[in-house]
Amino acid sequence: MSLGSRPVRVVIVGAGGRGRLHARHVRLAGGFVTAIAEPRRERRERLADACDVPEHARFTQWTDLAERADLVDVVVIATQDDDHVDPAIAFAERGVHLLVEKPIAPDEAEALRVAEVVRRTGVLFSICHPLRYAPYTAALVAALRAGRIGDLVSVQHLEPVGAWHFAHSYVRGAWRREDLASSLLLAKCSHDVDLLTHLVGDRPARLSSFGRLSHFRSDKQPEGASSRCLDCAVEPTCPYSAPRLYRSCLGDPEWEHQLLGAVTEVPTAEALDEALRTGPYGRCVYRCDNDVVDHQVVAFEFDSGITATHTVTAFSELAPRQTRVFGTHGAVEGDGHVLRFHDFRAHPDQAVETLTPGDGRPPHQEGDEELVRAFLRAVADDDPSAVLTGLDETLTSHRIVWAAERSRRSGETVTLDWDPLGDPRGDSVGVVG
Repeated sequence: MSLGSRPVRVVIVGAGGRGRLHARHVRLAGGFVTAIAEPRRERRERLADACDVPEHARFTQWTDLAERADLVDVVVIATQDDDHVDPAIAFAERGVHLLVEKPIAPDEAEALRVAEVVRRTGVLFSICHPLRYAPYTAALVAALRAGRIGDLVSVQHLEPVGAWHFAHSYVRGAWRREDLASSLLLAKCSHDVDLLTHLVGDRPARLSSFGRLSHFRSDKQPEGASSRCLDCAVEPTCPYSAPRLYRSCLGDPEWEHQLLGAVTEVPTAEALDEALRTGPYGRCVYRCDNDVVDHQVVAFEFDSGITATHTVTAFSELAPRQTRVFGTHGAVEGDGHVLRFHDFRAHPDQAVETLTPGDGRPPHQEGDEELVRAFLRAVADDDPSAVLTGLDETLTSHRIVWAAERSRRSGETVTLDWDPLGDPRGDSVGVVG
């Protein structure tokens, strides 16, 4: 894949799990990873070695890499949530196209700083909202637009995070506190909100949200439990046992890459036990400093009268997102692999047709790969139409999430008044009792 007469050169800022994943997809798409910026030496060297990055293009700080715009056409920003803004602005000012992990920023004012620079410089921008790019989603949207189930009436969407995944990322891990990252809804579900607006083909007019931290609190700790799993009498029967979870990853390259890499840089039993004895991932889930909610629901109403709900919960098995769409002539249920269409007009017979788009992977995984491919194609062809989640779509999803968080905290219904460009008028969002 080339940009004019040159290859598409991509640099990765942040060599954690998402940075490694995007680097893999860059290479699968035919792009070239030409530099890495990552302060942790082990992560930097591992990814740089995997991508054949020369020694002079391995940077500890992204600020040093930003001074070398000659190395790069595209930057993938995969740092922590609150560290996206400064590198995004710095690279955009140098004419580098931006592929940014969600969110743009935890708060609206910072996100708008990035938006201003992107619009002024004209660089291509995409947020990593992969669900739009999955063949599964494309097939569902095509069926809805073709009137397969008649006129759309309502949508029900579930994000089953998975109990162990939630404990890893949102109780013990980097996304456990809003002041260190962002709300659960923004960190985990902003692309679910984006998916809902994509399915409906519109922005919501009103919303309400409810949610709280119900379980992962000190008052829920079982009697006899200690502050760390390795010293806990309750650990053998605890659903959130860290030793049971992380030891099961040893010897499995995929899980060592995806999960264990956050716990220890060295995937051995001895290094893992030391990390569980001293590090954050060995803590009792009831004795952490987490504050993000462990379940939340958002209810939407659109000007057309269409309604939708989004539910996210820690208390589930880890599974693909599940979506049910209800129309005047039928309904469709999707489990992340298969779409099942029900036709009401066949009554009294039960007419069910199934469609299995994609290659069998969950939409998030397929979408991650296709998102990177589409962005590099957009850069190579100088064709922004390949980007499905550009700046306007991103600001829409983020503003809906921020409005939902205001509703959750206030207990009020929030009215969103969108102007023709997609920006809420006046003070962004008004609250209606």
